Amino acid sequence: MSIPKKILTLCLVFFLGIGMGYVSEHGLSENSRFESFTENLFRAEVSANTLTLHYALADPASQGIKKSAVSLGTVSSDAASAEETARLCQNYEKQLKNFHYSRLSKDNQLTLDMLLLYFHTRASLGKNYILDEPLGPSLGIQAQLPVLLAEYAFYTKEDISDYLKLLGTIKPYFQSILDFEKEKISSGCFMSNTTLDRILKQCSSFIQNPDSNYMDDIFAQKLKTFSNPKLSQKDQEELCTYHHKLIIQQVIPAYQELVSGLKTLRGSGKNSRGLAYFEGGRAYYLYLLQSQTGTYVPVKKIEQRLSAQLLKDYEEIQTLLKADPSLASSLSQYSTAITLTPSQMLEKLPSLMAGDFPELKNTTYELRSVHESMKSFLSPAFYLTPPVDTGSPNVIYINDSGRSTSLELFGTLAHEGFPGHLYQTVSFSRSKPANIRYLITSSGYVEGWATYVESYAYQYAASLMTNLSRNSASSDFHDSDTSGKSSTSNMSSASNATRLAWLNRSMNLCIYSLIDIGIHYRGWEQARVAAFLKAFGITNASAASEIYQYIVETPGNYLKYYWGYLNFLDLKKSCQNSMGADFDLKKFHRKIMEIGPVQFPVLEKYLKQEFTPSKKELPAGSSPCLILA
Repeated sequence: MSIPKKILTLCLVFFLGIGMGYVSEHGLSENSRFESFTENLFRAEVSANTLTLHYALADPASQGIKKSAVSLGTVSSDAASAEETARLCQNYEKQLKNFHYSRLSKDNQLTLDMLLLYFHTRASLGKNYILDEPLGPSLGIQAQLPVLLAEYAFYTKEDISDYLKLLGTIKPYFQSILDFEKEKISSGCFMSNTTLDRILKQCSSFIQNPDSNYMDDIFAQKLKTFSNPKLSQKDQEELCTYHHKLIIQQVIPAYQELVSGLKTLRGSGKNSRGLAYFEGGRAYYLYLLQSQTGTYVPVKKIEQRLSAQLLKDYEEIQTLLKADPSLASSLSQYSTAITLTPSQMLEKLPSLMAGDFPELKNTTYELRSVHESMKSFLSPAFYLTPPVDTGSPNVIYINDSGRSTSLELFGTLAHEGFPGHLYQTVSFSRSKPANIRYLITSSGYVEGWATYVESYAYQYAASLMTNLSRNSASSDFHDSDTSGKSSTSNMSSASNATRLAWLNRSMNLCIYSLIDIGIHYRGWEQARVAAFLKAFGITNASAASEIYQYIVETPGNYLKYYWGYLNFLDLKKSCQNSMGADFDLKKFHRKIMEIGPVQFPVLEKYLKQEFTPSKKELPAGSSPCLILA
């Protein structure tokens, strides 16, 4: 999971002065006009709220941005505001179309393509904005906010002051969410009691020990390492005392008020099923696939592609087990065979990936451990992106709660680090993209890429297991014969085991993605989901119920990861078919990094320009890329 700079849902705040008329009158070149347009757009977007601004820029003043009043912003429940947002998006789409596309540089053409699709998609939301859900047991803002606040970086003393002020703005922010939830009731799309109770449980777990809240501990740790200027012990103690006072008088009460407000709404939800059962629900689900996953493929074709991959993975698993029937029973041994620490795993990955991915020199990162009190509800690891203007620090957090096997952790660290989120983020930033590219991205690209590289990581893991086995006095994986035949056999066994583990993960993600579509677009109920899972050997009723409920609460989430992964697989296959023996895998991966996080139609367009044989080469971007839904 990547924690993006675009932390909260950005309000589309635009200044009419950044339109095209002003720059046209001053005779700027088309590229200059466009770059001025996107830079002003970035400044407007990044200033939407204090968290977004701070996570995006360490020093806003250096970018000519003045800080506004400290605030988390609001969640608007006004239909008129949603209509105005749609009109503004349509206006920006119109202005983008008025740029002379052929006169723009290739980089600016790419940015224009991405923005056109973004604004067109954003404008299509319409009245279905009411189906947005800011709350959720695991991915809701009330669950994410404490982590985002705890990780609020202190570059200057002003940052400490702003952070403390932010703690006092949680109440009005939560109140705006409650107002929005009440509007959802009047529109008949409030959450079910089951979802509500899970949110209440999450909130209660956060506030159950006010005097030992983890935010106090993390704040104190950050003050100790703060050096701009270094704080005296007395100053640290006074700030910690004041911080604890804010936790007790502002943060905890804000969550208590949210809990109390939500309890009064209990019973107002009439639907415990997916989006398909809400008015406009299917249209809203398509909007999520486009805006979050970055795909514009019809749902039926998505289902067909998912089903084909599911069958392909299943057949490969059967082939592996037929060749080595003992593989399944020994998989648990292989899954725990990597004895490296997380730090050592991250150190190994760059050399292991060197044959498949371009080298990324002089990359620095920090590996931190999740606070003890956060381990039970955070993912095994996550990557925190750096500010645009510093490019550092790149931070990976490890949750050493023991829920993952060593093989799974290795795959997770590849997902978050090399060649996943960290590698992709740093590689893209070194191509010097326009600032707006850091804010308006595609989650399907970001998470799809990180899932795509996991499959490579499972392959790399086999070599670690072989090396460990060779150096071990006794091995679970081969006998005492040290001949080359034994080593080869062991390597084959380890490779088959890690491949089996990846195929199992791939199938699980695929199954959940099909269920996601089933629940939210086809209208599957819980019994239908349980029957589908049973066909794949998942017969535990409690597990099936939890899977159903999680997907109900997080529509489209699995598809960001898995449909994104399949897009990268298919793009690679397409480029291989096009280039034949001239295909260069490193070049393919390098080009993906250079293009950066965009919707998949845009990514495909620019990859085809690069990976088409010269005799068939297409003209470079003679017209904008706009896929109409």
